[in-house]
Amino acid sequence: MHYPKILSAFAPLRIPFLGLLTAVLLGSCATTVEAQGPAILKKEDFKHYAEYFNRMEDENITQAISNEASWAWMEENIPLFEAPQKNFEEIFYFRWWSLRKHIKETPVGYAMTEFLVERSYSDKYNLISCALGHHIYESRWLHDPKYLDQIAHTWYRGNEGEPMEKLHSFSSWTADALYQRYLVTGDEQYLLDMLPDLLKEYQWWEENRQREDGLFWQIDVKDGMEESISGGRHVKNVRPTINSYMYGNAKAIAKIATLKSDDALAKKYGEKAAKIQQLVQANLWNQEDLFFETVKEEGGFANVREAIGFIPWYFNLPEDNNPYHAAWDQVTDEGGFLAPFGLTTAECRHPDFRTHGCCNCEWDGAIWPFATSQTMTGMANLLNNYDQDMVEKSDYFTLMDKYVESQYYRGRPYIGEYLDEKTGFWLKGDQERSRYYNHSTFNDMIITGLVGFRPGPNGQMEVNPLVPADKWDWFCLDNIAYQGNIVTIFWDKTGEKYNKGKGLHVLLNGEEVGSAEDLERIVVE
Repeated sequence: MHYPKILSAFAPLRIPFLGLLTAVLLGSCATTVEAQGPAILKKEDFKHYAEYFNRMEDENITQAISNEASWAWMEENIPLFEAPQKNFEEIFYFRWWSLRKHIKETPVGYAMTEFLVERSYSDKYNLISCALGHHIYESRWLHDPKYLDQIAHTWYRGNEGEPMEKLHSFSSWTADALYQRYLVTGDEQYLLDMLPDLLKEYQWWEENRQREDGLFWQIDVKDGMEESISGGRHVKNVRPTINSYMYGNAKAIAKIATLKSDDALAKKYGEKAAKIQQLVQANLWNQEDLFFETVKEEGGFANVREAIGFIPWYFNLPEDNNPYHAAWDQVTDEGGFLAPFGLTTAECRHPDFRTHGCCNCEWDGAIWPFATSQTMTGMANLLNNYDQDMVEKSDYFTLMDKYVESQYYRGRPYIGEYLDEKTGFWLKGDQERSRYYNHSTFNDMIITGLVGFRPGPNGQMEVNPLVPADKWDWFCLDNIAYQGNIVTIFWDKTGEKYNKGKGLHVLLNGEEVGSAEDLERIVVE
């Protein structure tokens, strides 16, 4: 996050709040959170969602938390969200309800699955590491830290103290995800304890996927993106994915090392990140296409714009200048990635669009929530951290609206593997393997993107909603667990919905710490 640049570029309303320091010192104690509770919304008002979801399915697979126990778990663990557009609200609660299905008890602690059904290529306990970064980003908002604490430990120490055998089967941005989680919980001790594991993993990728020129290669199936236009199951291409992930991980490790006061380690990994940034911009940016693209193993661009070209912004990798901003023109272009039901995984205009599909998967154009999550998170970063004019709040809201609408199947809330970009039909919707596919984020995007709660270092928090002023007259995100406290954010255009004043308001443990007349950025220090 480039805070000095943000503050100078956007001139947000800054609200000094010394009381926040005291609140932060309370730590991430669950009892503090439970004692505060939501300030505006009432938990019982949303129980009907869990009851409906329970009724709409046959519970043929049960893991740690049954359908019967789903509302009790949600009541204790999740933020609350209310909006005038009820499909946004319904999918918000559906995604928590479905995420809960994937929490699994194992002999070494909690784990989180990707598929509910057993997969032949999974690790012990039916684990697959492909979406671990998504699991952490989404689950970091749970009030009880034990789930994510143990899920990470299971992956890194669940094999008789060693990492799971298939931890490295897929590219990883876990170091970045765990640091982002730390910004929410404030649990420095846990993060520092994980540092040796993260260093060991980073070194594995350097030894096994780094070329002599410093760039990283990966086959597309090990990115979880098989049958792409640019790649193949056996070609060692230089992809924007793994290079962006390694940049994000290096930046995170440098920050963790700073928390440890290990200046030498922080400097070492800061330099690694800077080197990757330079290499990506110099080698993966196709100046003709104005896009970050895959470079083939034998050299030369693959000459296709794919959604993976937006991943650098997931980690704020590109410098804040032209020509890099130009890539985002493609998300509002129907010849680019804009389709009736969301963002495609390859540009629609390409002659090979939707021609490579086989073997039960296709990343050659169809919409994958995995990729939508990455692109939309990167787009929120762009709107928050960059000075550009390619996209605006209304574009983000339009794409979120499409993402919400896509998460229905046969009239019911649904999240699966991938869908047709024109019809919205889930291409594996009738297969058991696809049901409740835990391979993406949504609620993290509602919290950090749409409502705009963005935790920062040293207890700083920003609120910068990406809801256009003409869309919703009110909304509320309540019961956000933040470093042992409860944050509430609400927008009330007229002041008549919540009767607590007009405008945008930020509450900490029920006390107002920031406000603005319009939907604009608020910084609480």
